[in-house]
Amino acid sequence: MSAHTPTPPHRAATVKTALALLAAALVLQIAPAPAQDFPTKPMRIIVPFSPGGPADLLGRIIGEKLQHSLGQPVVVHNKAGAGTILGVDLAAKSSPDGYTLLLGNVAMIINASTGRKLPYDTLKDLAPVSLVFTQPLVLVLSPSVPIASVKDLITYARTNPGKLKYGSSGVGTSIHLTTELFRTAVAVELTHVPYKGVAPAMTDLLGARIDMMFPGIAPALPHVKSGKLKALALTSKQRSSVLPDVPTLAESGVANFESVGWYGVLVPSGVPAKIVTRLNKELVSVMTMPDVRERLASQGGEAVSSTRERFAAFMRAELKKWTGIIRSTNIRVE
Repeated sequence: MSAHTPTPPHRAATVKTALALLAAALVLQIAPAPAQDFPTKPMRIIVPFSPGGPADLLGRIIGEKLQHSLGQPVVVHNKAGAGTILGVDLAAKSSPDGYTLLLGNVAMIINASTGRKLPYDTLKDLAPVSLVFTQPLVLVLSPSVPIASVKDLITYARTNPGKLKYGSSGVGTSIHLTTELFRTAVAVELTHVPYKGVAPAMTDLLGARIDMMFPGIAPALPHVKSGKLKALALTSKQRSSVLPDVPTLAESGVANFESVGWYGVLVPSGVPAKIVTRLNKELVSVMTMPDVRERLASQGGEAVSSTRERFAAFMRAELKKWTGIIRSTNIRVE
């Protein structure tokens, strides 16, 4: 066969196939590491609160356990400000590679419920990974108020509209909105006294300058145990192991009532599904560890976990609930 003889068709196809396979092999050599190799560098958890608080503690517990299981450093990055908006924005705009996690909470959803213009879309720009923690709020009263049950409170408030003063940690906070949810559910009038944080509100409640409040169970617990506050009911569906004798609002006649403080882990939208699945698996493992459950139970809450889908559905339900109460009560959140 001379040098000018055309290459037979079957040989040309074989050469093309070989070249295609070689090109594919070269691409695979320079492509990013597959999800099963994740992670290959340090990670961070953005906590949209200041160091030293309960969110920071939770973030550090999770980070410590993930660092051990994933084999890479996991650093907590505190980014407080604007009621979690700064931290959530930082997370939403981070690279969608799985190396940035966000410890989000109910405040993030309330911000989205207010109608305010946010620099991100809460449901579109963030991908849920798993719920990690829930904590009931507790209806507490000053001992000076002559009320011993939720039924008594409703009767008193209907007879004396607006006379009972309730404290909150500020307009639009979960304590404020939970009280409005309760007030609406039982059709009573209460007078709102907002404070700049839980601590000053609790101080005035202990001093009988206000009558009632729905704080988280953790700050209220020592005062309930000492008898300085009366605990009437919990806002969760189940009773709490730290206050086993305190009924839920549902048990007390307020049907289908639920409002809990919660935290969950999210990542920027666009993180590969295999990596999100891996992170979910690791978080489920962390939140079922006995030492983690014990540490969080001592804070009055519960270590929990969920599927990605369940967490997404939970967030949508929370958004619907708080949007509804903000609109129906004409609350203006600045």
